[in-house]
Amino acid sequence: MNSTGVPRRIDHLGRIVVPVELRRMLGISPGDELEVAVKGDSVTLTKVRQGCVFCGTEDDLRSFRERLICRECTTGVSEVGPSFSAGSP
Repeated sequence: MNSTGVPRRIDHLGRIVVPVELRRMLGISPGDELEVAVKGDSVTLTKVRQGCVFCGTEDDLRSFRERLICRECTTGVSEVGPSFSAGSP
């Protein structure tokens, strides 16, 4: 793991600043979600990738009822039509 070589202090609210060079390298922008996890004695931050709820792709996404669905899966779901039920096999 690369280090920026610059220690960061946690403020009184428990926040730290992620250095700009790391945000640029990882493509982290304001509003992005980061997963916080503990591995051994380390805390890790991982950028949460948003993807289609059905196939996981990150391409050509649309929002539907607060979920993301890609164009291809949208077509597949529309083919099932109104007979589709969440409880059906």
